Amino acid sequence: MAEKKRVQATVKTTKKATKKSILAEIFESAAVTFPEKETSDDPKVSKKCKILFVASEARPFIATGGLADVIGSLPQALAKDPTYDIRVVLPLYSEIKQEMRRKMTFHGNIYVPLSWRNQYCGVFSYLTGGVTFYFIDNEYYFKRPGCYGYYDDGERFAFFSKSVMEILPFIGFYPDILHCHDWQAALAAIYLKTDYCLRSEYEHIRAIFTVHNMEYQGKFSLDILGDLFGISNEYRHLVEYDGCINLMKGAIECCEKISTVSPTYAKEIESAQYAHGLEDIIRKNSFKLTGILNGIDTASYDPATDQALFANYNANELENKKICKSELQKMLGLPVKDVPMIAMITRLVAHKGLDLVKTVAEDILHEDVQFVLLGTGDFSYEEYFKDLGRRYEGKASVNIAFNGDLSRKIYSGADLFLMPSIAEPCGLSQMIASRYATVPLVRETGGLYDSIKPYGAGGNGFTFASCNPYDMLYVVHEAIDTYKNGEAWKTLMQRAATTDFSWSRSAEEYKKLYTDTFTIG
Repeated sequence: MAEKKRVQATVKTTKKATKKSILAEIFESAAVTFPEKETSDDPKVSKKCKILFVASEARPFIATGGLADVIGSLPQALAKDPTYDIRVVLPLYSEIKQEMRRKMTFHGNIYVPLSWRNQYCGVFSYLTGGVTFYFIDNEYYFKRPGCYGYYDDGERFAFFSKSVMEILPFIGFYPDILHCHDWQAALAAIYLKTDYCLRSEYEHIRAIFTVHNMEYQGKFSLDILGDLFGISNEYRHLVEYDGCINLMKGAIECCEKISTVSPTYAKEIESAQYAHGLEDIIRKNSFKLTGILNGIDTASYDPATDQALFANYNANELENKKICKSELQKMLGLPVKDVPMIAMITRLVAHKGLDLVKTVAEDILHEDVQFVLLGTGDFSYEEYFKDLGRRYEGKASVNIAFNGDLSRKIYSGADLFLMPSIAEPCGLSQMIASRYATVPLVRETGGLYDSIKPYGAGGNGFTFASCNPYDMLYVVHEAIDTYKNGEAWKTLMQRAATTDFSWSRSAEEYKKLYTDTFTIG
C-alpha cells in the first residue's frame, strides 16, 4: 500500500515537472519578454524614488505640441539622478514610426475592465535616455491618424487611464508618484484615488496633476459617467462641474499636488481671464498649486551642432549667424541686406496675440525691416497674412505651413522673435529663439514673463505688459533702434543665447515637488 502511494506521488510529481517543462518551452520559444518584478524590498537594494509619468504624447515618438517636448525631455533629465527610477506610459498610436516600433519589446497582454467592457491591452516598452517608455496597445482606440479630435476621445483616454492602473502589477512597478499630464491623463489620477487606492499595493501612491493648458479640460455629458467612464455615482461630486463631467476638475480635486508649466501661469489661473471657468476650483485648491517653468532640449536646439542650419555658431562666436540670415533671405526671396528681420513661428489662433499684430503690421513694415512668418491655424488669419505677404513682397515672407527644418532656419537667421501672446502657459519658442541668439520680444504673461526680462533692466529681450497693439509697436521701435547700435545688440544676443533654459534647472524643482508630495501624511 505504501509502495502504491509512493508510485502515485512520483507520477504526480513527474506530470507537474512535465507541464512546467512544456510551459517553459512555450515561453522560451515565443517572441515575448515577461517583465522582471520589483526587488526594492530586498534590503541589499537601495530604494529609488519611483515616478510614473502618464501622458498622451512624447517626443520622439509622436508630438502635436509642447506637451510632447516636456514628456520627451523632463523624464530623461530626472533619470540622470541615479536615485530616481523614471518611467512613462503612452498610447501606442498607429503613427508612431515603424523603425521605433521594431525596437520595442512586447511584454504580453492583459484585459482591462472599463464599465461593461473588457478590452484587450497589449504592453510594449522602449528604453531611451535611461527612461523606460511603456506603450498601451489597442487598435480599436489608437489605430487612427493623429492623437486627438475623435468623437470617442473620452472613451479612448478612459481606456488608456484605466490601463495604466491595470498594468502596474503586470509590469511589477508600483510608483511612489503618479505624475499625470493634462485632461487625457486626468482619469488615471481619478481612478487611483477612487477605486484603486482601496487595494493595499496602490494605497501608498501619491498623485500629481500638471496643467499644460487650462483651455482643454475634458468635458463630457453627465449621463455617461458610469456607462462610459465606469465611475460610480458616489464619486460624481469629484468630476461634476457646471452641469457636466469635467475631468480636469476631477484630477485637481483628487491629486495631492497640482503644478503648472510656469510660476506666473500658476497665479494667473486663479482668475477668470485665464482659468476658462475653473477659477473657483483652482482657488479652492490653491494650497496644492505650484508653478515650474518648462525647459528645452538644449542638445537638440544647439546652434553649434544643429544640422538644419546654413552655418553653425555659438554665443561667443556669432559671426556665422550672418550667414544663416543671408541664406535665409535668399531662400525666402527677400533682399540680402542688413536690416532687422522680425520673425514669428506660431499657431495662427487668437490667443497668440495675432490681432495685436494685425493692427500694427503695416506700421512695422513701413520701417526698414523684414518680416517672416511660419505657421498654420484659423482660416481668417491665414488669409490675412497671405495677403500681407503679397502686398509687401520683398519685405514680408509668409509661409502657411508646419515645417520643422524651416523653423530652425528661421530661429537661426532672424534677429528679433515676436511673441505677443494674450495667454501663454509657458511657451517654448521664446526659449528656442534665445538659444539661437535671436532676441525675443514678448508680452508679459505666463511663462513669457518668467523667461524673458526687458533689455533696459539688464534682461535678455524686450517686453510689454498690456494688450494694447501700440504698446507693442513702441517696443518694436525700441528693438529696431537697439539693433542699429551694433555693440549693444551683440551684447543682447549673447545675453539671450546664454540664458539657462535647460531641463536640469527645472528637474531640480520637480524633485523638490516630488519630495513634498511624498511626505504628505
